[in-house]
Amino acid sequence: MDSLKEIKSQILHVCRRLYEREMVASNDGNVTVRAGKDWIVATPSGMSKGFLTEEDLVVTDLDGNLLEGTDRSVTSEIRIYCRIYQKRPDVKAAVHAHPLHATAYAAVGRTVDSEVLPESVLSLGRVPLVPYGTPGTSELADRIEKYLDRHEVFLLANHGALALGRNVLEAYHRMECLEHTARIVYLAEPLGGAIKLTCEQIDGIFKIHGSKTTPRIRRAGRDMARGK
Repeated sequence: MDSLKEIKSQILHVCRRLYEREMVASNDGNVTVRAGKDWIVATPSGMSKGFLTEEDLVVTDLDGNLLEGTDRSVTSEIRIYCRIYQKRPDVKAAVHAHPLHATAYAAVGRTVDSEVLPESVLSLGRVPLVPYGTPGTSELADRIEKYLDRHEVFLLANHGALALGRNVLEAYHRMECLEHTARIVYLAEPLGGAIKLTCEQIDGIFKIHGSKTTPRIRRAGRDMARGK
């Protein structure tokens, strides 16, 4: 298990990447990691992700109570992460951001089709559009929970995107893959639209590479291969 210092260093690295790639602006977004059994290390409320230091990060318990970093405020969306870590013990990290193209799809009430690239199928599975819930309330956590059992990546209507992972880098890479896929789908639309992979092609991808991803994405792959 990584030490608390290593976890904080990884969070800061991901925060800088999100900021540099314009997937967050101003004080947007959150990055959290489950440390051990009962702790959550999180970015604080009201601070730009591009300029955080290790001292700015906070530690809470799984109910969102502040344990470390008492001169900072806990994000108002801590309920979401508490719910995720309570319901999905396999998840060790979550990244919430507002990537431009993916968020544009969420803002118009559309999801992003992952079935256009092998890499997207394997990294994202299917991406649901979670109905809008007021940020900072249990409403949004409740709505995300309905999708937790089958998905690793989510578009949040009129809000942004959320990616889960077995570590913070995996969660970040899923966010990056989501935005890259959304941009490709967007650019393909005036050219006639992206052509989805066939059921047979998706089945072939998972037969060769499926062991590299998570059970939920493998299940999504089976459903895609069956045309469900």
